[in-house]
Amino acid sequence: MEFKLSIPAAQKNDNLFNNALKVCIAISVFDQENVEIVGCAGQNYVSLECPKQNKSLNEANSIVRYAFKKVQLVYSDKRFLQSQNNGQISVSDAALIEWEETFLYSNLLLQDKQQVASSVEKVLSIAEFPADFSTAAAIIVMATLYEFIPTFSSTQLQNNYPNIAKLFTAFLHDDRARRGIELAAKYTTPKKTDSEVAVTSAPGTCNLRANIEMNISKPGEIILPVPGQNNILVTSALPYINNVPHLGNIVGCVLSADVFSRYSKARNRNTLFVCGTDEYGTATETKALEENITPQELCDKYHKIHKEIYDWFEIGFDTFGRTATEKQTEICQDAFVRCWEQGFLEVRSKEQPYCNEHKAFLADRFIEGTCPDCNYDDARGDQCDSCGHLIDAKNLKNPRCKIDGSKPSLRETKHIGISLQKLQPEIEAWYKKSSTEGAWSQNSKSITEQWFKQGLEPRDITRDLKWGVPVPVDGFRDKVVYVWFDAPLGYVSITANYTEKWTEWWKNPDNVKLYQFMGKDNTPFHSAGLILTTLLILVEYLNYEGGKFSKSRNVGVFGNNAKETGIPSSIWRYYLLSSRPETSDSMFTWKTFIAKNNSELLANVGNLVNRVIKFVNAKYDGVVPEFSVQGETISILRTDVARILKDYIEAMEAVKIRHGLELAMELSSRGNLYLQENKMDNNLFRQQPQKCAQVVGVALNLIYLLSACIYPFLPSTAQGMVDQLNTPLRTIPMEWTVDIMGGHKIGKAEYLFSRIDEKKEDQWKAKYGTGTSAKKEQKLHSESTVVTS
Repeated sequence: MEFKLSIPAAQKNDNLFNNALKVCIAISVFDQENVEIVGCAGQNYVSLECPKQNKSLNEANSIVRYAFKKVQLVYSDKRFLQSQNNGQISVSDAALIEWEETFLYSNLLLQDKQQVASSVEKVLSIAEFPADFSTAAAIIVMATLYEFIPTFSSTQLQNNYPNIAKLFTAFLHDDRARRGIELAAKYTTPKKTDSEVAVTSAPGTCNLRANIEMNISKPGEIILPVPGQNNILVTSALPYINNVPHLGNIVGCVLSADVFSRYSKARNRNTLFVCGTDEYGTATETKALEENITPQELCDKYHKIHKEIYDWFEIGFDTFGRTATEKQTEICQDAFVRCWEQGFLEVRSKEQPYCNEHKAFLADRFIEGTCPDCNYDDARGDQCDSCGHLIDAKNLKNPRCKIDGSKPSLRETKHIGISLQKLQPEIEAWYKKSSTEGAWSQNSKSITEQWFKQGLEPRDITRDLKWGVPVPVDGFRDKVVYVWFDAPLGYVSITANYTEKWTEWWKNPDNVKLYQFMGKDNTPFHSAGLILTTLLILVEYLNYEGGKFSKSRNVGVFGNNAKETGIPSSIWRYYLLSSRPETSDSMFTWKTFIAKNNSELLANVGNLVNRVIKFVNAKYDGVVPEFSVQGETISILRTDVARILKDYIEAMEAVKIRHGLELAMELSSRGNLYLQENKMDNNLFRQQPQKCAQVVGVALNLIYLLSACIYPFLPSTAQGMVDQLNTPLRTIPMEWTVDIMGGHKIGKAEYLFSRIDEKKEDQWKAKYGTGTSAKKEQKLHSESTVVTS
């Protein structure tokens, strides 16, 4: 098959059926034999994919246009009806489609259906539809009218709207149109009765469009890929177990992944979000040594701390596991043995520090000493915390064993390395394909390409440790697998502990798309090492108040500190995501944190929601008045909202998370402007009741759309918004529709945000330090070391 057409399950009176009808008729007329058609119960839009060209279309009118390949887009600045040279008025195909998109579709929801029918009758009287409906415009318009026209009796149509009657009769008698109608009906659910159309929570309280609710998996429900659906697997770099995560750790991995997972689920895509703690390695052993507990006890302690922090930040994992499990050992050793048997591993001799006191080789973090670059006397055998330079343990001045303080000597030992140089051609070919098809972030591509340019070299994958996956090869069984080989397989083992059918997620590349979120320092282990990812999304570093986060120096905000401030997690999520370091490092400052809450969240989103909800409760006793969506101001608003929504979806599909949040906030700003333009107040309510009802109805529907767009970023805020609207959480739609109808009973107004006193800046700086104070401390420490050494 050249094409694959995915059709969502839909009710025969909603826009999903309307879109399905458009594309099914087009395919019936075009070439059904070259199109594979599948039903997608969890999808809320139609899509046409062309695997050979690696392209897809996700909008019904675009699919119809593409199917015919002969629509010329001719627009008029002021009108759709254009005068021709012969003096008679006709309607171009493209202009007619534009009329359907900007007027017809949106106005079919009006209470005054006669007014809409009159407008349609006028257009059809001058439209040049072919007898066989073989144009994109004919199919798009008639499919849109398919459920509307039968609301009139035959007598009404013949007497008042003869052009509609004539065209609709011809449409229903066209063989290809009938085949398309039958095809659409085949993939959609039966039409519901009038009593089932509205979403009802209690008699007389709700009047909402049907089929708008987000599909949320039930607690304990195992999520598996569904053939023919858009299956999305999301992972976050596994946070290391040995410490409390700071804000930079959170935004770089788990929070960014959570936003995309929530977005994907809000599009009703079948999505699994996997994460867990990375528990093996040198840092775990050294931290356990410092706290005088076993590595297992340390992992148990910090796994609980991590989980509590992520729960508070509203990170919605579907499973949050850990790597210190039997399943991790099984999968990691299997991968190791396969690489060994296929000749991709090699034995390498090297000199390594050896402790003569307790008779053991020392891994890098078990050695401390003076930094050879800045003379900081607490540098580790892998890196200096003062100057940040990477260190070869052999170059440390005054080296000492972290366990007993004795001076180590150098001895020759053997380790197993992976021969990346042998794999580079295959890895590089995979990278080029995956990064192009997956639209990787630019920084992930730059870092990966730099590694390829330098040439991949053998890399050790074993360590002289006790805590880890034992090496499953004779002669090396007293060693463990190095964490960089072990940890990337943690995603797989955590999924395997979640479901015994884990291979359906990890060995099913044609049916699953993998999105991996991480900091830039993790890139090589995923893009130039173990081949796992489809789409790699990186962030740069988030720094703190002019310097870096430092737990040892009590500088910066860590996960537990955020909760201690008493500021809700939504505010923290908003700040971190609006400052997300996507292309360069960014800086956390308390001043900006306070300003973003007061000037953006409170003054923009909070103001819009509170103003409208309070007004409806005060003036309409909480019941939405009957309203129309006709008029010039509504048309302008619809155009603006359509652009913002289109840009928002494009940004989120490209995983441009910060820009997606900016567009959600722009949608809120447009809502505030709409209230300002129409002066929603007591005077409008008394003097222009119809206009006031319209402003209120439209504003409520805009708030509902905003709640859907803001949900991935601020889930509890979105929940607060829909609670006040008395609606369920909404899916993110491809287009703005009227979902809240007249007669709907809304909830009571509640404040979404509260003002933060600017005086808090100095208080929080005093409590959590500043980066500049940390720098001064490091400088004084280094200088004192130079003097005393």
